[in-house]
Amino acid sequence: MRIPTTLLLFIGALILSGAGNVRPDASDHRYKEGDSVPLYANKVGPFHNPSETYRYFDLPFCIPEGVKDKKEALGEVLNGDRLVSAPYKLNFRDEKDSETYCKKKLSREEVEQFRRAVEKDYYFQMYYDDLPIWGFIGKVDKDGKSDPSEFKYFLYKHIQFEILYNEDRVIEINARMDPHSLVDVTEDKEVDAEFMYTVKWKETETPFEKRMDKYAMSSSLPHHLEIHWFSIINSCVTVLLLTGFLATILMRVLKNDFMKYAQDEEAADDQEETGWKYIHGDVFRFPKYKSVFAASLGSGTQLFTLTIFIFMLSLVGVFYPYNRGALFTALVVIYALTSGIAGYTASSFYCQLEGKNWYPREIPQLPWYRSAIPQMAMAGFLPFSAIYIELYYIFASVWGHRIYTIYSILFIVFIILLIVTAFITVALTYFQLAAEDHEWWWRSFLCGGSTGLFIYAYCLYYYYARSDMSGFMQTSFFFGYMACICYGFFLMLGTVGFRASLFFVRHIYRSIKCE
Repeated sequence: MRIPTTLLLFIGALILSGAGNVRPDASDHRYKEGDSVPLYANKVGPFHNPSETYRYFDLPFCIPEGVKDKKEALGEVLNGDRLVSAPYKLNFRDEKDSETYCKKKLSREEVEQFRRAVEKDYYFQMYYDDLPIWGFIGKVDKDGKSDPSEFKYFLYKHIQFEILYNEDRVIEINARMDPHSLVDVTEDKEVDAEFMYTVKWKETETPFEKRMDKYAMSSSLPHHLEIHWFSIINSCVTVLLLTGFLATILMRVLKNDFMKYAQDEEAADDQEETGWKYIHGDVFRFPKYKSVFAASLGSGTQLFTLTIFIFMLSLVGVFYPYNRGALFTALVVIYALTSGIAGYTASSFYCQLEGKNWYPREIPQLPWYRSAIPQMAMAGFLPFSAIYIELYYIFASVWGHRIYTIYSILFIVFIILLIVTAFITVALTYFQLAAEDHEWWWRSFLCGGSTGLFIYAYCLYYYYARSDMSGFMQTSFFFGYMACICYGFFLMLGTVGFRASLFFVRHIYRSIKCE
């Protein structure tokens, strides 16, 4: 399907207008010495539970006068951002040395709240001129002790900013917490805290257009690229072996079948039909629960179209690092615009499913490994084996703090996933028909979509073996959202498997002469 360029540009414009920050052009983000540069505090939360975030001032930090909430775009709301004006004043090229911005006596309750946050490795996130800043709010001093009751908890009270600039633009910002300036929050007692910050400016030759490259380089490091390319090679080998096997076996078997079924009419009358030709009168019998089947195909087609649009936008650079909420905006906008595809596909396919004028042919008794569940396991394992290496990086990006920007490799893996899904579903459909089982409609859909079940099983492995997530909130978020995502994959890949099988079935039955 050819997608008009104007439509793609229109969708991109909608996404960028709904995202939190648009990629600045040459006229934006210019400052004079002493000008105020926007600094927003976003959120705080446990480092190992990325979905569990809170407002920055939910912790008892000093709240300056005139705190204002930033007006957030759709993407920022969907992303869970809570941007408010930060307590620090970082004017352009205005250096400060250990300047106090707040003196506060922390109550016992506030000390306890900070201690719980430090214990859970709370981090903060801010944005300075649309550049992200991270840092931990405190540290735990274990001092070689194993008993948690003997640990000491400290709150950082001095943050040091180092800002790089090029002429009249901000290029980079780094935040470092002073390890020697601490507040002891181990005991539940009132303590005095003096919060300070330091600002240092340095000139750099890095152009403004490349200031975001720093955040994209982490996923493009040489050792990461080697793993990504290993994933691609592994997937390609899987595809070549599978396609070669299927092409050899199916073409040889089908050629023999066609030669046998192409005998003259008199010879055919003396023999009883067997195999997949025997069920030619039932193979196009419409499936049970056809309304559910049509709705599943419609939703799968919509999700497939949505995925293609997302990949196209990512390949043209819409989802550059820290374009806040751009991906979520894209998902909402494109899902709404493609809803008509789901309705049209489902209704048109449902209209074709009509007629119950004869009784179905009895299906012979089949061995257990030809039943639905074993075949779903076989059909899902091969496509999953082609993508499982890349899955870790995607999970680490979605459910962690890594940045994923190698969309070209991800697109190649996606194409390989579609090819393997289509081929393995076609092969299993042929074996099912050869066993004189004509109920292939649902079976092809379930086999194609079974990769979604393997991805959900991988979620269990990732949660318990590759992450440090914990707590009811994070656990429910992780498994709840992944259930929705995997169900979407099930519908999309099920549609791919069924469409490939439908094309195959129509092709082979068009090639034979049936009475």
